[in-house]
Formats: sequence, structure tokens, C-alpha cells
Amino acid sequence: MPELVLQLTRAGFLALLWLFVLAALRVVRSDIYAASGLRVAVPGGFRKGGKQPAKGKTARQLVVTHGALTGTRISLDGRPILIGRADDSTLVLDDDFASTRHARLSLRGSDWYVEDLGSTNGTYLDRAKVTAPLRVPLGAPIRIGKTVIELRT
Repeated sequence: MPELVLQLTRAGFLALLWLFVLAALRVVRSDIYAASGLRVAVPGGFRKGGKQPAKGKTARQLVVTHGALTGTRISLDGRPILIGRADDSTLVLDDDFASTRHARLSLRGSDWYVEDLGSTNGTYLDRAKVTAPLRVPLGAPIRIGKTVIELRT
């Protein structure tokens, strides 16, 4: 009987080890796809609910929709918006998952672009990790740590 218990224990341990290895490979694979740009937002992407953004409308304000600063609005006047924990940021986040200088929103022509500034936890535009400057459609959620912001008219 002890021999059977020992064999079952070994088999159980081996099964748990394989489950851990498979989970680790899954995480590595998803990070590689995100870093290679295969899952980045398409310029002119879709708004929430699958609707296309309104053409010809320009963003006039930045609105915090989730997080500690929910309801905060910043008027957009064409100057770049620095987002992070630094005191001199345009939008100062009190969020442990945000970097000191986390992201920047800047105007290029008539479109706003989001750029990650080498943050630790990343910046996400509509569930896609930002690895290069991306155009931000109206209403598309930008997630920085626990904070979600949107551009609105």
C-alpha cells in the first residue's frame, strides 16, 4: 500500500509541475505577441460596443472614467498631456501601478496619439498594449494602471 501512495504522489506532483509549465508558456506567448505588435490597436479603431468613431469630430476634453480620479475632466488645447505619478504631470495619478512618467497624449495634425514612456506596467488602448505611438479614436478607453481615460468631444 505505501508503494501505491508514493506512486500516486509522484504522479500528482508531475501533473502539477506540467500545469505550471504550460501556464508559464501561455503567459510568455501572450507577452511575445503583444511585444511584436500583432495585437496592437488598428488606427481608426472601434469605440465601445463596436461602433465606429464619429468622423470629423475632434476631441475637446480628456475624461477619467474609472479609478480614483473618476469624473476628472481636462480641456484639450493642443499641448501634450503628460500622465503619471510625477507632481509636474498634467494628470497626476495616485496609483501604485502607474510610473512616474507613464504616458503622453500629443496632438499630431487633428488627431491625438498616445505613447507609452517606458512604463513598468504598460499603457493599453482599447485592450491592446501600446508599443508605439497610436492614434486615439474618440471614446476609446486608455488604461494606465487602475485608471481609465477617454477622449471626448
